[in-house]
Amino acid sequence: MEMGVPGLPTPSIGLEAEMAALKTGVSAIYPEITGLPVLKNETSRFVKLFLNVDVSPQGCIPTVGSMMGGIMVFLVANRSDQTKESTLFIDPGFPVQKQQVKMLGQNYYSFDVYNYRGKKLRPKLESYLQTGKISTLLYSNPNNPAWICLTEEELSIIGELATEYDVIVIEDLAYFGMDFRKDYSWPGEPPYQPTIAHYTDNYVILLSSSKIFSYAGQRIGMLVISDSLFNRSYPSLLKYYSSDKFGHSVVFGALYALSAGVSHSAQYGLAALMKAQNDGTYNYREEVKEYAEKAAIMKNFFVSNGFNIVYDTDIDVPIADGFYFTISYPGMDGKELLRELIRYGISAISLDITGSERNEGLRACVSMVPRDLFNDLSARLKMFGEAHPIKNK
Repeated sequence: MEMGVPGLPTPSIGLEAEMAALKTGVSAIYPEITGLPVLKNETSRFVKLFLNVDVSPQGCIPTVGSMMGGIMVFLVANRSDQTKESTLFIDPGFPVQKQQVKMLGQNYYSFDVYNYRGKKLRPKLESYLQTGKISTLLYSNPNNPAWICLTEEELSIIGELATEYDVIVIEDLAYFGMDFRKDYSWPGEPPYQPTIAHYTDNYVILLSSSKIFSYAGQRIGMLVISDSLFNRSYPSLLKYYSSDKFGHSVVFGALYALSAGVSHSAQYGLAALMKAQNDGTYNYREEVKEYAEKAAIMKNFFVSNGFNIVYDTDIDVPIADGFYFTISYPGMDGKELLRELIRYGISAISLDITGSERNEGLRACVSMVPRDLFNDLSARLKMFGEAHPIKNK
């Protein structure tokens, strides 16, 4: 349960489109750095149909996975204003994103959002933003590792403050539409995936194909930049790039230097998947809802054997079932719990490495646990509970 990798096969739509593209000879030609028009157009459609946001195809840029999209934004956004210097992470979060910032020699701040939900988020955020040091603010929604989902009220707070303090928001939608308490999967019909794009123009969105389309091995994601930000000028960028325009610096500065684009075939595959989703001939939710169904069963196994769910609510609403959940066991911290669970053949990762202040917790991922091992998991947890009786239960 430690690996956050997809556990479902890739839809044949993408595979067939890739193979067809390769047979036309695209492998012999460098891909256009800005991305294939068909993919850019379908991404723009996708953003409109499933987020209810208008963005030009120009600002829809293929990247070698969303991780590359993130480092591209750090390379540009964190150099856009010489008076600022850092990223603010709303934790818990994906540890590698902090590693990217450190690798670039940039600073960062972070806080665990657990005790700052709802209206409490505003003063906490403002305590960092009013320092004038923050260039970018990053969060994931749904959240890796906690699976909490920011509310519209919280997104509006982030958006208002981002505009007021001129901070660029990086919204990581790696688990797009996977808050299974609502169905976001019907093109052009509400409800829509909640997004910061409704509350500020200072945003970029990281769209991953890895989970929604089980396309992780092809390493392709989409970086979506608001029209306003794409065309905005930042004089400080001229120290690093040939243009002061944000979008130009992202594409012809950061992307060109990092990979010079994304492979043709992967772009054709993702374009076909997005077109099918946009046209309503394919529905990703029918595939990935397996994660929610497995999570509900697995969480019950843990809770029935004395475990607690660490991040258990979105303010006053029970947390969704999905790709991850978080667990703790009375009387143990996270490191001790992880060490003991390994003895029973049960793996996870400690929340310590995610920026969480809940050091008693672990993150469990459901994707790679097949249903035919559920009886084994239940039996092992029962043995664990018997060997570790809870005092004062």
